Amino acid sequence: MYIPIILGTAREGRQSGKVARFVEGEAAKAGLETEVIDVRDYPASATDNRLQTDMAKKLAAKLSKADGLVVISPEYNHGYPGELKLLLDMLYKQYERKPIGIIGVSGGGLGGARVVEQLRLVVVELRMVPIRNALYFPGVQDLFDGQGRIRDASYHERAKAFFDELVWYAKALKVARESTDNSNK
Repeated sequence: MYIPIILGTAREGRQSGKVARFVEGEAAKAGLETEVIDVRDYPASATDNRLQTDMAKKLAAKLSKADGLVVISPEYNHGYPGELKLLLDMLYKQYERKPIGIIGVSGGGLGGARVVEQLRLVVVELRMVPIRNALYFPGVQDLFDGQGRIRDASYHERAKAFFDELVWYAKALKVARESTDNSNK
């Protein structure tokens, strides 16, 4: 199964890149094909939901083949970064009926809980299926050592539960999408 990870901030000095590397490793342990899709690689001043630009076509190709998605987003001022919203709004049918796991990141104690809740509303409108489990990385600046390794070993079990649920939905929804596609032929 191919489940890419969207890193949702372009901010200088972002800490969520450490989380993305950790999550990418945990996805590989779960047997998933994955890659990090960094919003920095898709700079947009406006959305191109008609797939006219090369950037939009490239993103559409990646997400069309995805069986599900993971979004890692820091919480900025009780919300998500604008560049993440621009990237998400660039596409629509490529997300349809696919599961998504949301990971919150913050320097504070809530671990991005508000961004997870807000993004759940957005992804439902994009016709994705948000899983119940989320991962929260509070105090992210202290969670990783100088080599980028997570200091709290419990995150490995949390990530396993997260990916177990995401993969379950990815498999179930893939069968449903394929049966719907075949019945429309």
